[in-house]
Amino acid sequence: MEATAKDLPLFSETIMAKPLVLQFGDQDLAFEMAKIDRSKLYGYKVVEATGVDDRRCELATLTNDGQTIIGSGGTGLGYLTANGEWCTKASLTPVDAEGKPIESVPSSFQAPIKLFDTATIDEYFQHNVRTIYQLTSVDAIPELMTELKRGTIFKFPFSYRGGLEADTAFLLCNDAGELFMALGVPTKAEMIGLQQSLVESEDLEEADEADMMDFDMI
Repeated sequence: MEATAKDLPLFSETIMAKPLVLQFGDQDLAFEMAKIDRSKLYGYKVVEATGVDDRRCELATLTNDGQTIIGSGGTGLGYLTANGEWCTKASLTPVDAEGKPIESVPSSFQAPIKLFDTATIDEYFQHNVRTIYQLTSVDAIPELMTELKRGTIFKFPFSYRGGLEADTAFLLCNDAGELFMALGVPTKAEMIGLQQSLVESEDLEEADEADMMDFDMI
C-alpha cells in the first residue's frame, strides 16, 4: 500500500486545544500549533507481510527458552530495585551524573512565555532540530511580525508536557510571513584529526629513498 504526497494534506491538523501563549512586550498572543510532518510533505510507503491466506502477519517475540511466543503488545517495561524488587515510576527520583536531584520543568502551556532572548542564525544552525510547528494566531500581531521579518529569531525553553528537561525553541518566520517554531538540542560536534609527530628532514629523505621502486627487480 502506497500513499503519495499529493494525496495528503501538507500539514497535520492542529494537535491541541489549549493554545500556546507568547508574551511580546505587554501583549499576550495565543497561537495554535500544527506539526509539520515529513510524511505529509513527501508521502510514505507501507510494506505489509501476508500469509498464504492473505491475512496480515503480526510481529511476535520468541523468548530465550525457544518455545514461548509473545504477540505484539504482550511485553512491557518495568522498574526493579537493586534487590530485584518491583517499584513504580512515581517512586523514582531522577538525578544527574553527580547524584544530585534534577528538578522537573513545567509544561510550556501552563503560563505565557516571554519573548526576550534572541539567537543568531549561527546559533540556530548549531542545534539539531527534530520537530517543527507552524504557528497561527487569531490575534493581531503586527509588531511581532515586524520584528521577525527583520530577521530576528527568538529563543526560549519549551516542554510540551513537562519533564526532566526542556528543548530549545526558536521562533522565526519565512519570506511569506508564516510563523514557525523549531525545537532542537545543541549539536555535539567533535573535531578529530590525525596526530603527526615532527620528523627531521634527513629522516624524510631516507624514507623517500627506501620507498623508491627498484626497477632492476622488474
